[in-house]
Amino acid sequence: MSRLREEQVQFYRDNGYIVLKNLVKGKELQRLTEEYDDLFRRKNEAKTESSWVGSEQNHRVSDSPYTVKGIHNLQMHHAVFGRYLYNEELLDAMEDLMGTPNIALHHTKAHFKPPEKGAAYPMHQDYHYFPYEKDTMTAAVLFLDDADVENGTLFVWPGSHKFGPLEDFGPKEGSDFHYVDQKKYPIEKAKPVIVKAGDVVIFSYLMLHGSTPNLSSRPRRMFLAQMYDPHDKPKGGEKVQPGKGWLLRGFNLNRDATIARRAVDS
Repeated sequence: MSRLREEQVQFYRDNGYIVLKNLVKGKELQRLTEEYDDLFRRKNEAKTESSWVGSEQNHRVSDSPYTVKGIHNLQMHHAVFGRYLYNEELLDAMEDLMGTPNIALHHTKAHFKPPEKGAAYPMHQDYHYFPYEKDTMTAAVLFLDDADVENGTLFVWPGSHKFGPLEDFGPKEGSDFHYVDQKKYPIEKAKPVIVKAGDVVIFSYLMLHGSTPNLSSRPRRMFLAQMYDPHDKPKGGEKVQPGKGWLLRGFNLNRDATIARRAVDS
């Protein structure tokens, strides 16, 4: 199995993110992309896909021409997405960066920014959506397209994972959307992550990140998986995700307690 070099692990510790180049390629990448597109096609035809709208000023507004399409828990829609979650190179990297041999799935989602009208996403921490006691929650974002500033790539604030949880400026009324102070942490001062199709960006859920609008003629398709140590515990209530706690590697000593908590929550 391929493991990360010590300098890669140190880069992640210092910056809160790392890019794994060309991790998915060839037929695997082609199949994921085909099924991703077909899933969005089916959702669009059935008019069941979710979306948000936003402006170039990084705010959601109802009359904006900008949008992003989203689908959660893709592994429940096609087996190819579940198989990807067991990619050995991916799990080796997650183990090295998370510092645990036990890795569980929290959820997956896809965000599709359409050409010329893909919405921006304000700078935020994922922490506020699902805070955990030991902060083991870590995202792995697979890009299915080359991504840069023009088509709305990911922007990061290196080292911001060391700030801890920042003040939450959301959600706004009628929304569960979270973000940080955009004046203090403007996306213009963040670092764009330039990637190729098949690259995976891994980052801590405490790291500040966001994205710019897609004003190009190219799509920006990504598939995100949030993973955590199953022995880490949520700090409060969170939306129950299909497949949450699904072990990708290692074991879970808290499995019975997790089932009991779900029964109480439901």
